[in-house]
Amino acid sequence: MDDRKLQVLRAIVTDYVSSKEPVGSKALVDKHDLGVSPATVRNDMAALEEEGYITQPHTSAGRIPTDKGYRLFVDRLGQVKPLSSAEQRAIQTFLSGALDLDDILLRTVRLLAQATQQVAIVQYPTLSTSTVRHVELVSLSSTRLLLVLITSTGRVEQRSLEVPEVEETGLGDLRTALNAAAAGRTPVEAGSALPALLDALPAETLPLGRTVVAALLEMLGSETSTRMVIGGMPYLTRYGADPSSMKPVLEALEEQVVLLTLLGEATADGVTVRIGQENPVKELQTTSVVASGYGSRATLGVVGPTRMDYPSTMASVRAVARYVGRFLAQP
Repeated sequence: MDDRKLQVLRAIVTDYVSSKEPVGSKALVDKHDLGVSPATVRNDMAALEEEGYITQPHTSAGRIPTDKGYRLFVDRLGQVKPLSSAEQRAIQTFLSGALDLDDILLRTVRLLAQATQQVAIVQYPTLSTSTVRHVELVSLSSTRLLLVLITSTGRVEQRSLEVPEVEETGLGDLRTALNAAAAGRTPVEAGSALPALLDALPAETLPLGRTVVAALLEMLGSETSTRMVIGGMPYLTRYGADPSSMKPVLEALEEQVVLLTLLGEATADGVTVRIGQENPVKELQTTSVVASGYGSRATLGVVGPTRMDYPSTMASVRAVARYVGRFLAQP
């Protein structure tokens, strides 16, 4: 495609995203400095339509971009524009008050939904790529205790256990032994080291140790990357006033496997954009997905109409992913 037709396509996409109305040749000439006559613009629009980049929704209307047109628009963006200093500070300030991993991801999904005015999805980091930061045992009663696992990504897992009656001294010794075996190690490494500590426990603490180690091994072996946080569902009203047009999208977004599929190809190296028919989920082929990886092999992104502000959305997704990744990497 020559530069002039690409310029016309960019103008059509920009105006349609802004106005939500089909774009005519006169409006393009009046609003954009294209440097050519209205007749030339009409010829370019006819060529773009013939090549499948734009379409006419009904007779005597202007033109709107097709999925193919949006794809070319996105592919020719060049580099994703950086956020302003004020926007970057706002992200950092919003995340800096988070208390733990759950709070970080809840803040992230709210931030991403508000910044893009789209439905936001954030995947939990994969435990297998983190390390154990600390294991804590908290006595709740003489026969019940709380087992707490804290990882380097800020994830906190808790499990209440029924245990044999034990003295506080035995509980303290077991806590020390657990951290000596697990702290600073990956889940796999910790899982290999934990059973051996049972051999060193005194006979009176061994029943408690077996119960706690079994529960901790189960927690270390759990896969958290299937956990998702989603927010911004009210923004689906942007699809239009007809609720029936939103129902399939809402139902699809309630399925966890769908969310994992949507975000599955994103990497931390850049921003992935899937437009309309490119989406593998049929119910979401009227939408676009913009996603990026962050941190420990996890992803985040947004789902919105194909008529979205791609440059701004891509910039927001990339920036939030980078900040969350850095935030979780902090000791």
